[in-house]
Amino acid sequence: MIVEMRTGATKKEVDDVVQKAKSFELGVQLNVGTDKTVVALLGSNTGQIPTDIFAVLPGVESVTRIMKPYKLASREFQPKNTIVKCGGVEIGGERIVVMAGPCAVESEAQLMEAAAAVKKAGASILRGGAFKPRTSPFSFQGLQKKGLELLSKAREKYSLPIVTEVVNPQDVELVATYADMLQIGSRNMQNFALLTNAGRSKRPVVLKRGFSCTVTEWLTAADYLLAEGTDQVILCERGIRTFEDSIRFSLDISAIPVLKRNSHLPVIIDPSHAAGHYTLVPAIAKAAVAAGADGLLIEVHPNPKEALVDGLQSLSTSDFTRLMNELRAIAKSVGRYI
Repeated sequence: MIVEMRTGATKKEVDDVVQKAKSFELGVQLNVGTDKTVVALLGSNTGQIPTDIFAVLPGVESVTRIMKPYKLASREFQPKNTIVKCGGVEIGGERIVVMAGPCAVESEAQLMEAAAAVKKAGASILRGGAFKPRTSPFSFQGLQKKGLELLSKAREKYSLPIVTEVVNPQDVELVATYADMLQIGSRNMQNFALLTNAGRSKRPVVLKRGFSCTVTEWLTAADYLLAEGTDQVILCERGIRTFEDSIRFSLDISAIPVLKRNSHLPVIIDPSHAAGHYTLVPAIAKAAVAAGADGLLIEVHPNPKEALVDGLQSLSTSDFTRLMNELRAIAKSVGRYI
C-alpha cells in the first residue's frame, strides 16, 4: 500500500501515518522528495486493511493498494527516475554510462592496460571481477583480495570508479571497502542473505537478472536491497535462457521499456554475457542504447586470446574504441550522450 502525502505535509502528519501503520504491525519505508513524501506500507496483511484508515488522516492526498509483489522498486512508490551516483558518475540521467573492463582481474599489467584503454575510449566506470563464481570448481576463481587491491590501484591511477562482483554475504564488507559499486551476479539474484548485506553496505548495487527469472521476480529481488534503506540500485539485463541455442543467452531487449514503465530504477545492459561471442556484442549494445538503456556493462580485454575467463565474448581494446564511436551517434539520435 502506498500513501502519498500532500505537498507541504508537516512532519507530524507524516509521523501520524507511520504510527498508524506500526499499530497494524506494518513495515514502513519513506520516500522523502523535494515536493512531497510517499510512505510505503509493507506487510503480508496489507490487503486486509481498508485504505480509508489512512486516507482520512490529515495531510494524506491519496492511498493506493499495490497488488504487485514488489513495492519499493515500483513507479507508484517513486514516480520520478532514480539517479544512482557512483564515485561522481551519475547513472539514470541523460548520459549513457559505459562500464568496461576485463571479466576477471588476472594481473596488474592486464588490468592497467585495460583501464587505460577504456578510459581513453570514453568509459566512465572500470569493471573487473576479483571474485569469480564459476560453473566448475576447477575453473579460475579470481584473485580475490589481491584483485580488489589491483582494482583500487587502477582507480587511483586512472580516476575511474570501480564496480566488481560480490559473491558471498560474508565478503560484502571486504568488497565494499575497495569498490565504489557492488555487483550481484545472475546466479545470486535470489541470494537473499547476500542482497540484504549488500543493501546494508550503502554502496550502489548493480543487480543482474537471473537467467531464468521473470521481470517481476527481478524487481522483487531489488526490493530486498531497497528495504535496507538505500535507493542506489541499478538493474542489469544480461540475457535469459530460452530454447534458442544460436546465441549464449536471449537478450530481452523488451525488458528495458517494461522496466521503465514499472520501476524508477536505472536500467543497464550487459551485451557481453548475452552474446557469448565478441562479434555479436556491438549490435546488441547499439540496440540497447536505441531502446532506452541508461548504460552498458561491457567486457574488454587487452588480449582476449589469453584471457583466463570469457575471452570469446570480450572485446579487444581496438574493437571497444570503435564501438564507443558508433554508440555516440546512436545516443545522439535518441537525445542522449556518452
